[in-house]
Amino acid sequence: MVGQWEEEVDEEVVIRCYDDRRDRIQMGRMEKSCEIGHDHQTLLFTDTLGDPICRIRNSPFFIMLVAGVGNKLVGSIQGSVKPVEFHDKSVRVGYVLGLRVVPSYRRRGIGSILVRKLEEWFESHNADYAYMATEKDNEASHGLFIGRLGYVVFRNPAILVNPVNPGRGLKLPSDIGIRKLKVKEAESLYRRNVAATTEFFPDDINKILRNKLSIGTWVAYYNNVDNTRSWAMLSVWDSSKVFKLRIERAPLSYLLLTKVSKLFGNFLSLLGLTVLPDLFTPFGFYFLYGVHSEGPHCGKLVRALCEHVHNMAALNDGCACKVVVVEVDKGSNGDDSLQRCIPHWKMLSCDDDMWCIKPLKCEKNKFDLSERSKSRSSLFVDPREV
Repeated sequence: MVGQWEEEVDEEVVIRCYDDRRDRIQMGRMEKSCEIGHDHQTLLFTDTLGDPICRIRNSPFFIMLVAGVGNKLVGSIQGSVKPVEFHDKSVRVGYVLGLRVVPSYRRRGIGSILVRKLEEWFESHNADYAYMATEKDNEASHGLFIGRLGYVVFRNPAILVNPVNPGRGLKLPSDIGIRKLKVKEAESLYRRNVAATTEFFPDDINKILRNKLSIGTWVAYYNNVDNTRSWAMLSVWDSSKVFKLRIERAPLSYLLLTKVSKLFGNFLSLLGLTVLPDLFTPFGFYFLYGVHSEGPHCGKLVRALCEHVHNMAALNDGCACKVVVVEVDKGSNGDDSLQRCIPHWKMLSCDDDMWCIKPLKCEKNKFDLSERSKSRSSLFVDPREV
């Protein structure tokens, strides 16, 4: 696959599939040169633990494309395809992630070429839509995907991050019971109670639940028989087994808080305060997915489940997971009650994530994608694509 830059048309950029034996070393160097900014100051780096395609390897169908000039890699993109429920229909969607172009080769059309070639691969695997996630203030991403490639915004979920107090568990409410479900029980509950109201619910939920990175599914309920109508559930994915994250630089306030937490960590813990972990060294995280609740008093149950996962990370994981992460949407009616129930630190979280989508079969799917389906109020975030 061959394309040309917009500026230096005398040089040729070749798009091809990633070859692990040939490209692994160069990919590592290229990743280090590409920065991911949470804001204008903070830089987030991903350590793939020697596996450049670790973030898509667990998907049903996946690919990584690279852009080369001569013997040098100057860009890459990853993608996966899966069947989901979208706008009350069973469709196949292609997920775009990991678009990278080295700084010295940006603004030359390489990103556009990579995305279009990936979309061609999606279509060859019968994908009805392509979608991607970015931040609201990422102007370069908006200009490429929305301005030039025809994507439209259809969801604005929030990424909520809560630090883990290593070695110290939280006290859970005595009136709440928490039980781990068997995989078959969890699958049945998801298909019966979650699938019909959740956008992008995966048809292969059974494969996600049985994946080696999926630690399990838990349900919370009140011990009091009068509150049997309220319940909550979630599943946990151990991302630390796949890749690590590291913050390279951050605002001064964050640096100071980290140092204070390190110096007075034990004292703060005795006071019942959460200590900010050192996120400047590589760290893993637990990702909560499939968060669902029902009933008039379900908020307390959701919080209890999140605290239960915190205790799992704090007491049973050797401090490998320093934070607990969940991505949730306000839903079609703008209700943020679920977000308010989930413990998180605002300074670590991101409330401006933006999901964009594009139809690949124009005639068949010609309708307003920006309008949310009234019957599907929540969004399922696939842990295989985190």
